[in-house]
Order: sequence, then structure tokens, then C-alpha cells
Amino acid sequence: MFAIVEAAGWPIWFLIIASVIALALIVERLRYLRNKNIAPAGLLNEVIKELRQNGVSDAMLTRLAGSSPLGRIFAAGLKNIKSPPEVMKESIEEAGRAVAHDLARFLTTLGTISSVSLLLGLFGTVIGMIEIFGSQSAAGSSPAMLAHGISIALYNTALGLVVAIASMIFYRHFRAQVDSLTIEMEQQAIKLVEIVHGQRKQ
Repeated sequence: MFAIVEAAGWPIWFLIIASVIALALIVERLRYLRNKNIAPAGLLNEVIKELRQNGVSDAMLTRLAGSSPLGRIFAAGLKNIKSPPEVMKESIEEAGRAVAHDLARFLTTLGTISSVSLLLGLFGTVIGMIEIFGSQSAAGSSPAMLAHGISIALYNTALGLVVAIASMIFYRHFRAQVDSLTIEMEQQAIKLVEIVHGQRKQ
């Protein structure tokens, strides 16, 4: 591995740093963006059941807000349970925007790495070409310098493409997952408002 890094030259270190950051973000988002973490199944039924048995309490709201992002949205709505449906929906929308922002955290960085990695690979390629042309002299070209320049160009191009492709795939995947989770939470929140105000049966 070190031999490859050495052959690729100093430009490869920028790509290595980018790949490490991308990998850390991908692992973090894979662990966080799970349905059971964001919108647990059956949470709406549990909330309605507790609401009918005990009503709204500060302890319930605190526990609900700390349980999951969907619970946080439910808690925001239930704080205004005695208000008209429009007020309850507004508080849910405000909490929903904050939750959606949290779900999309780090995705901009991942998308940026995807774009920048291509440029870093191109930068390494240019450095390799400079090495190749720099090896030319009146007496001819040095095979060792020529091989080194080609190694820099090819290794940087290859790693830049690998990092960019992997980052873009996961960026698109996470973006679609965030959109799907946001829609699901929105539907659950609308059900809660309609059930609480008697506009819908459970």
C-alpha cells in the first residue's frame, strides 16, 4: 500500500484525506438514517393510546421528544393540543423543518467531496504530466522519471474516480432516503392531528 502511495506522489494525500472523510460520513449516515431510529413503527399508535389513557403531560412530551425525530415532531404538535388544528400543524411543520435539516446533515459535505475528488484526481494527473515533460532534456528522457510521472498521473486519476463515484452513489442514496423519511413523518404527523381533533379514526 505504501508503495502505491509513494508511486502516486504527494498529490495523492489530498485524495486520501478526502476518502477518509467520505468514509466516516458514509458510516455515520448509514448508522443514523435507519427507519427504526427516525420513524419507529407503531409510535403513532403508542402515542394515541397513551394520550387517551393519561392525556398530555410534561413527562410524556419530554420522553417523546428524546425518543426519535418523529417523536420530536409529535411532541411539538401535542404541546399545542388545545389549540386549533392550524396552530398544531404549524408547530409540527416548524419541528419538521428542523428534523429534516438534521437528517440531511453532512450530505452537502459528501456531495462536495464527490465533486472535488474529480478535480483532485485531475490535479494529480496534471502534476504527473508536468513530471513527464520535466524529464525531457536535450540528451533524451529519463525512463525512471517518465515512469514516475505516468504513475502519478494514473494513480491520482484512478483514486479520484473511485472516491468521486462512491461518494456520489451514497450521496444520492442518502438524499433519497431523507426525502422518503421526511414524507413518511409528514404523513404520520397529519394522522396525529386529524385523530386528535376527531377528523379521522385511528
